[in-house]
Amino acid sequence: MMKTLLACLLICLSIQEMSAQSTEPAFVRDSLDAYVQKGLKDWNLPGLSVVIVKNGQIVVMKGYGVRDILSKKPVDENTLFMIASNTKLFTGSSLALLEAEGKISLDDPITKYFPTYRLYDTCSAKLVSIRDLLSHRIGTKTFQGDFTFWNSSLSREEIMRRMRYLKPSLHFRQDFGYCNSCFLTAGQVVSVVTGESWEQFVQNTFLIPLNMSHTLVLSTGIADQSNVASPYTTNYTDTISRVPYDNWNNLAPAASIVSNVNDLSHWLFMQLDSGRYQGKKIISWDALSKTRKANTWISSSLSDKYPSHFTGYGLGLFMTDYAGKQIYWHTGGAGGMVSNVCFVPEENLGIAILTNNDNQEFFEDLRHQILDAYLGVPYVDRSQQDLTEFMQNSMIDSKKRLEWKTRAAAGNRPELPLAAYGGDYTNQLYGKIHIRPEKNHLFIQYETKPDLNATLEYMDRGEWLLTYNNVLYGVFSVKFDLSGSSVKSIETKQNPYVEYDAYVFKKLPQ
Repeated sequence: MMKTLLACLLICLSIQEMSAQSTEPAFVRDSLDAYVQKGLKDWNLPGLSVVIVKNGQIVVMKGYGVRDILSKKPVDENTLFMIASNTKLFTGSSLALLEAEGKISLDDPITKYFPTYRLYDTCSAKLVSIRDLLSHRIGTKTFQGDFTFWNSSLSREEIMRRMRYLKPSLHFRQDFGYCNSCFLTAGQVVSVVTGESWEQFVQNTFLIPLNMSHTLVLSTGIADQSNVASPYTTNYTDTISRVPYDNWNNLAPAASIVSNVNDLSHWLFMQLDSGRYQGKKIISWDALSKTRKANTWISSSLSDKYPSHFTGYGLGLFMTDYAGKQIYWHTGGAGGMVSNVCFVPEENLGIAILTNNDNQEFFEDLRHQILDAYLGVPYVDRSQQDLTEFMQNSMIDSKKRLEWKTRAAAGNRPELPLAAYGGDYTNQLYGKIHIRPEKNHLFIQYETKPDLNATLEYMDRGEWLLTYNNVLYGVFSVKFDLSGSSVKSIETKQNPYVEYDAYVFKKLPQ
């Protein structure tokens, strides 16, 4: 009798499993593996991991490709990646929780917690609130200041102090300008209010209760983990290149978390169950819902690629309509790694995708392909849709770099002797760089970036080839500003992924 009951139970479970599989979209059920494998090849992407959760169950959770192209060790569901700006929702959720508990108001001016905090504009400095900082609406451009702050030796306090030098070009509380230092500043409120550091609070409030046991709240020690993806890029190079791991610790509330799709499935389950995980309340619905209310509108027009009309930003979270459903998501970009985390509460659907080449769009194409499948959008190969333009732009960039290298190798001499360009240069926001002659070129050292340097090789017509030792920062044509026989300044550039605008460094008197 017992054997009969056990057999019946196994049959029922098998039928339930087959029934669940049959309800999945054909793309997910039959085509996902082939689509991802082709995407890895097309986009020169070493590895990828993905999780899809639906109706409280894991539909897909697996890795593809390799975490390191030399060792060829495979990516699996436990392989760690830097999730970068997907950290922001942890910060937004932390502050929303503190408001729900009556410990802060999101509309408190930030000077209530940091009386000496200043922005470039005096009026904005008096008004700027925690909500403003979490909503990217202080009037600065997207990524403004990040070349100064990112991968630097600056402390969190010093980054906050230097934000007063970020001259806005947008409107306060009106325009969207993505701001990492804003999230750092908001995250520092956690420490003032609770007595715990931001990282301790996130660990205790979210990571431990959610059993995200492999997740690192700071990027310290990432290279020492036994199952971690290596970071790669194909940007500014014609071959795939290994790059250093970023260190986001000084901007931690904006981007420091390291995780895998296994742990992130727990985060998604909580998001889709109104703040509960395995029946236990992690965060109240009152707090969770605050993160999902749009504070800044980004777009209100029909997308030419996707079935969406409106895009806004809450507290560490983008939101849009998509095929008639409301979806929430964020992307994350670290050196050599890009990722996204997405959930659709109306469909009880969650997706996380982690990758280890930062110069590709496949991580987003795959997300949209999965959304299309579940939301009934007619099939369009999103990867192929983007690949043609990407390849064309890559060829143009490669041709430009080859031209610059040819000009630099021609042996032309600059207007002044190399020694005339040497010396200390300064920028109000960044601080100092030092330029010195070395044989037939110039060498740049960056005061607050101990691991970063660059060479300047003269080409012609007053143009120099700027090449960073870390390819993540890019390769550019730059110029010195000369006045007769003296050097006034140099305007440098960096990968727009780091910061869009150039920096002008003025030469200091000898």
